[in-house]
Amino acid sequence: MTTPLPDLGGRVALVTGASRGIGRAIAQRLASAGATLVISARSTGAPAAGTRFGSQQQVAGTLEETVSLIEAAGGRAHVVAADLEKPVDRASLIQRAREAGGGRLDILVNNAGFADYARIDQMSDDTFARTLTHYLQAPFELARAAVPVMKANGAGWIVNIGSVTALPPVRPYLDYARRGGDTLYAAVKAALHRFTQGLAAELIDDNIAVNAVGPSTAIRTPGADDLIPQDYPTEDVAYLAATVLDMCHLPAAERTGEVAFSMHWPYSQKLRVMSLDGKTELPAAEPPAWSHPDLQAALG
Repeated sequence: MTTPLPDLGGRVALVTGASRGIGRAIAQRLASAGATLVISARSTGAPAAGTRFGSQQQVAGTLEETVSLIEAAGGRAHVVAADLEKPVDRASLIQRAREAGGGRLDILVNNAGFADYARIDQMSDDTFARTLTHYLQAPFELARAAVPVMKANGAGWIVNIGSVTALPPVRPYLDYARRGGDTLYAAVKAALHRFTQGLAAELIDDNIAVNAVGPSTAIRTPGADDLIPQDYPTEDVAYLAATVLDMCHLPAAERTGEVAFSMHWPYSQKLRVMSLDGKTELPAAEPPAWSHPDLQAALG
């Protein structure tokens, strides 16, 4: 018998950082599963510029483009602009998202990020602060604001986008680790994983599930392209989107506190993985042999 796919009909989901890349893919897949999407980022009608690697950069992708993709597949989406580096935007986002979603909010996906890699001895205070803001402070503040809304609904789902870099560097150290650059990013993602697990314990009695999902290896996106060697074999973002979807439909008593990875979770759970528009079933895929050995060991 074919396993039924999750149905998010009647639910409202907020996905941050949805103007491109992983956030856009998650928004598309949740929408194709029936959710009404509220998508947030700085880039609404035009790409927003920002400082990265010591210079001003502009990365392709806008929220309006994401809406067009969702609507073309038959879904529904609303735009709520926010710059999560601004305290006022963080403080107001959940309420504005709730209003855009018709008065409810069921799902929060903390995806928005800022990756400006540098060795610790060469990192600026600004990069340090911005990294913590995006990957720990913003998820904390948005979750704190969303919890009362979800409690009032009697259920809720929070998904934090983590990273395989949170796992310890492989020994003996690879050339990549020796070159450095992602140490702070990885440390904050590790903290986000622990935040996820602790918050899951706090909220299980309120039927609010809290889980984390990260790529098993690397996903090539407009924002991450400069950080991934051109010859590195990356993975299809649809498997990560399927993993996020799988964290957004069961009661907290059945699934909470997981730190799951995009290629390993669908394989171990025998998930049906669909294209982002929900129309085509993708082949089952074994986790890449070059993924972190701790993930491979977890498969037995």
